[in-house]
Amino acid sequence: MGPEPLRDEEEEEEEEEDGAAPRRSRFVKKDGHCNVEFVNLGEKSQRYLGDLFTTCVDARWRWLALLFSLAFVLSWLLFGLAFWLVAALHGDLGPPPGPRPPCFTQVTGLLGAFLLSLETQTSIGYGSRSVTEECPAAVLAVVLQCVAGCLLDAFLLGAVMAKMAKPKKRNQTLLFSRCAVVALRDGKLCLMWRVANLRRSHLVEAHVRAQLLQPRVTPEGEFLPLDQRDVDVGFDSGTDRLFLVSPLTVVHQIDDASPFYGLGPAQLARADFELVAILEGMVEATAMTTQCRTSYLPGELRWGHRFAPVLARGRHGRYQVDFRHFHRTYPVPGTPRCSARELGQQRPGPGPAGGPRASFCYVNELALREQEEEEEEDGATGGHGRPRGHGDMMGEGGS
Repeated sequence: MGPEPLRDEEEEEEEEEDGAAPRRSRFVKKDGHCNVEFVNLGEKSQRYLGDLFTTCVDARWRWLALLFSLAFVLSWLLFGLAFWLVAALHGDLGPPPGPRPPCFTQVTGLLGAFLLSLETQTSIGYGSRSVTEECPAAVLAVVLQCVAGCLLDAFLLGAVMAKMAKPKKRNQTLLFSRCAVVALRDGKLCLMWRVANLRRSHLVEAHVRAQLLQPRVTPEGEFLPLDQRDVDVGFDSGTDRLFLVSPLTVVHQIDDASPFYGLGPAQLARADFELVAILEGMVEATAMTTQCRTSYLPGELRWGHRFAPVLARGRHGRYQVDFRHFHRTYPVPGTPRCSARELGQQRPGPGPAGGPRASFCYVNELALREQEEEEEEDGATGGHGRPRGHGDMMGEGGS
């Protein structure tokens, strides 16, 4: 018998159990953006302008490009107007004053003053327009423009470079599974989801954490609309730190300290919570820290499922990752349909020794099926079928 059919959200919709609670509004969207809007924020403009550099870095590219262009054009116009005013007060814009030299050569109007300002700040220096030593005010204006131009270049170019180096786009090559699963692992019920790095460059010091968001009423009667609670994914044992070369499964063991300890599949489907998964690490190319987020609602937790294997040993000894199965899960027969608390009461003591050990293994079933296919191909081709090892699937490691 072959393995149970795979489940994929792209191929079919998630089946909802009877009595499931309606889907709540996400606090963190699947793409990691926070569904939060700030209203009635006093002095917002002043606060944003007080941190102008961060405002420029966080702005969209079109607004930053507009600010970049306007800043330079306005600075050229401002100092061009200053040059024109100095020349006008010196009498250089009227008829030739005779033997007295002008403050600026080849500046006879506002357009000429603007061109002189542009050439000075950009260091073009065509050679026809220049400042003379006749007017100290003109020399001072040129010095001020050079200093202001350097500061403007440093600020705007720094903002552009900081925006280009932001690791925000790195999140597009960090992948979370679209659903999470609940199944037995090492005799304990565990909540699991997948993470993957799509680039060859590593995510240095990668680590994962999770937060449970749900409304709560304190013993004093205070209502907390989004109470945040840490979900242990191996902080004490160090398994929250990942060597993210191939897809890994993040594991939360549902024990007596877990917020899911008393929830079975029916209670889990009716629960009102949001599980936020966070992956952090340093981008290898820039050493800047990036953070990738996603969230899972109760309807996205599949009880009694495991993730399909994606790691295989190829023909030439290299490991291959098949992302076609990254989001796919398969049902595991014999998964308890009760909470971890009830399971512990039914089977006291650590480990699975108190009950029968499940013999179903998707990897073994898949290998057996492919071995039968190879034998059929060998019989049809006279013993010249495809080489062994092509389908040697391996379950990915857990965190």
